[in-house]
Amino acid sequence: MSVRERKIGAREDFQPLGLRSETEIEKVSKIKIFQKQITWEFLFQLASMEFPNQALEGSSQRKIGRGKIEIKRIENTTNRQVTFCKRRNGLLKKAYELSVLCDAEVALIVFSSRGRLYEYSNNSVRGTINRYKKVSTESSNPGTVAEVNAQFYQQESSKLRRQIREIQNLNRHIVGEALSSMTFKELKNLEGRLEKGIARVRTKKNEMLLAEIEFMQKREVELQNENNYLRAKIAENERAQQEQGTNLMPETVYESVSSQTYDRNYLPANLLESNHHYSRQDQTALQLV
Repeated sequence: MSVRERKIGAREDFQPLGLRSETEIEKVSKIKIFQKQITWEFLFQLASMEFPNQALEGSSQRKIGRGKIEIKRIENTTNRQVTFCKRRNGLLKKAYELSVLCDAEVALIVFSSRGRLYEYSNNSVRGTINRYKKVSTESSNPGTVAEVNAQFYQQESSKLRRQIREIQNLNRHIVGEALSSMTFKELKNLEGRLEKGIARVRTKKNEMLLAEIEFMQKREVELQNENNYLRAKIAENERAQQEQGTNLMPETVYESVSSQTYDRNYLPANLLESNHHYSRQDQTALQLV
């Protein structure tokens, strides 16, 4: 049967609601209700796939979300081992975060079902256990916690003092003091470290000297250029002054000569002296004759 024949048959079988019986109407209504239920269930499944931790608003049929896991022993060995690995890593991570964020002393000891040991401690597991033993054994007295804390701080202070003494001795050894307590091997190691340090100091010193020499050479060239420039400016100023002096000399002489007013009764002194000289020559000549 073709598609067209099927459509024609469906049209022939179709009857309006007014001509159908009550049983047929009930069947149709049940089919519609079933279709609605199927569509709602399909929508709920889609919502649970996309939003597993959220519930649809206005839905009173089902609450979608992550259910509580029942805490009991896992029977399947594979699942139990996988869960152990995941939970163990999370526990170690939480212990590390607690020690870093809160500056707390944390020690964690875990034994698996097969007897394998897993541990974590930011300081020392044995030290933390010893501290716990001291606190737990002396917890009956009210002042034991303060005493234990005082002992802990005393130990820390003694440790810091010992480190300070070691650093001071190392500084003395570097200077060359307090060498009597050192062995041959320690002296050899100290010599090697000092030679390496001296080599680094020399290389740094040579680099600084070369940089200073280059700077001074550049500065010398700059100063020579400035000196040559200043000399050229001075010579140029001197030439300009000489040219101005030569141009002003005739005018000053003319002005000095023209400024003198000749008078009949005024004669220059040099003229009088010259005439007087000539008169003396004439007198001597007359006397000789």
